[in-house]
Amino acid sequence: MMKISILSIFPEMFTPLKESIIGRAIEKNLIKIDIVNPRDFSTNKHKKVDDYSFGGGPGMVMMPQPIFDAIDSLGDEKGKIFYMSPRGKVLNEEKVREIAALDKATFLCGHYEGIDQRIIEHYDMEEISIGDYVLTGGELAAMVVIDSACRLIPGVLAGESSADEESIYSGLLEFPQYTQPRDFRDEKVPEVLLSGNHKLIELWRFEQSLLITKRERPDLFEKYVETHKNLGKEKNKVMEKVLKMM
Repeated sequence: MMKISILSIFPEMFTPLKESIIGRAIEKNLIKIDIVNPRDFSTNKHKKVDDYSFGGGPGMVMMPQPIFDAIDSLGDEKGKIFYMSPRGKVLNEEKVREIAALDKATFLCGHYEGIDQRIIEHYDMEEISIGDYVLTGGELAAMVVIDSACRLIPGVLAGESSADEESIYSGLLEFPQYTQPRDFRDEKVPEVLLSGNHKLIELWRFEQSLLITKRERPDLFEKYVETHKNLGKEKNKVMEKVLKMM
């Protein structure tokens, strides 16, 4: 079981984690998620958790006392601590897999202008960003990180496609998907998918993934071409065909 602790002054925002795949994983005891509100540890009579920044400037900064006490209340269960921050390294596959391999992890959600630097330094926190933009708080970012990591925990995707075969993790973006009906508003499902020829279907999907990745994420496409030199005779022919389209 992976033990996840979340520190947030808006714990109700994490209700979605109780639903769908992550919710079922919690029910199966594959994941345990505890949410701790730093306001509960504030010594201020108004449960205040922020104050003005030394040196001046706009906005408020989350104070160390409530967060220190909230983290310390976790004891040995806190594990590695991650702080959701726009100045952190941008989340990628390698980091997601690293987090998924942990037994325990804590995610701190900041607000306002951020948190007192002493919190980060004292607990040797790792700062993580989910992109080059700013959110109103760290809750949404934490949910993205937690969801992406939990899906890689063995058993979480039981009965569904392997996470290793999915878009990005395979090195390519996903091929187009179709379902019933075969003909909808004069738009037909590609004939190859109705052929029953699994080899042709596999090659068609591979070609489509290559084309979509080349168009949408040329950086991933170049990396895939560089690291996949020998895919077998048939896939190599498909690769050569797509490369000639450049």
